[in-house]
Amino acid sequence: MNYRHIYHAGNFADVLKHAVLARLVRYMQNKDKAFRVLDTHAGIGLYDLSSEEAQKTGEWRDGIGRLLEAELVPQVAGLLEPFLTAVRELNPEGGLRFYPGSPKLARMLFRPQDRLSAMELHAEDFQRLHRLFEGDHHARITELDGWLALGAHLPPKEKRGIVLVDPPFEEDGEYERLVDGLAKAWRRFPGGTYCLWYPLKKEAPIKAFHEALQALEIPKMLCAELAVKSDRGFTGLTGSGLIIVNPPFTLKDELHALLPALKEMLAQDRFASQRAFWLRGEH
Repeated sequence: MNYRHIYHAGNFADVLKHAVLARLVRYMQNKDKAFRVLDTHAGIGLYDLSSEEAQKTGEWRDGIGRLLEAELVPQVAGLLEPFLTAVRELNPEGGLRFYPGSPKLARMLFRPQDRLSAMELHAEDFQRLHRLFEGDHHARITELDGWLALGAHLPPKEKRGIVLVDPPFEEDGEYERLVDGLAKAWRRFPGGTYCLWYPLKKEAPIKAFHEALQALEIPKMLCAELAVKSDRGFTGLTGSGLIIVNPPFTLKDELHALLPALKEMLAQDRFASQRAFWLRGEH
């Protein structure tokens, strides 16, 4: 319960996660029919980067801060447009003070028919999230362990949805919990699009994690990873990955354009790397 995302809001890992989440939302909107975003570990929803906590680490400066100042080629600018437009809308006077968490970002991109279910277990963070969406009939905010939501809240009544699972990775066994959580959720809602976030750091069990996911035999799983520096001599976060289940058919090509550009903009040393590949399915 010590994890607070305010220390990390807007960092390089958020940039990857939110850029892809925005692409998924836009793709779902190619059809008129409503869909729901289920955010299992939602946080407080909106982050003040001028706060003492955010200033203490300053991680956003090497994430969203770099992105907003970069010159983007047209293709990359188009792919990042929904995400960056939302960030700029939160900062109408220019600069960068406010940054959207996943539930706020999704909500900003919604059409009238789209809906949000956001879960947060931390009592204080839940209260802040609840206040942020108070009176918003498009959003349902629940004080709940997000892992439980993968059973109790699926399938959504809309029968279309994006399920974002972004645990804090404070405890041992979180990679295994992600695999088990996906297995449970997919049995209930096999048609959903899932986006699972995980950290890259020294000695993280990534190979075993990927093999466990492959063993689930879910037909289509796409992986995207971005590392901004070497993990040699460094034990903290060096990168992050996303597993996208039932991805849009356009997403792999989009990632092949987006990831090299993000690596170029966000690299912290010459060992930065990126990759996008099928864990299962199309190759």
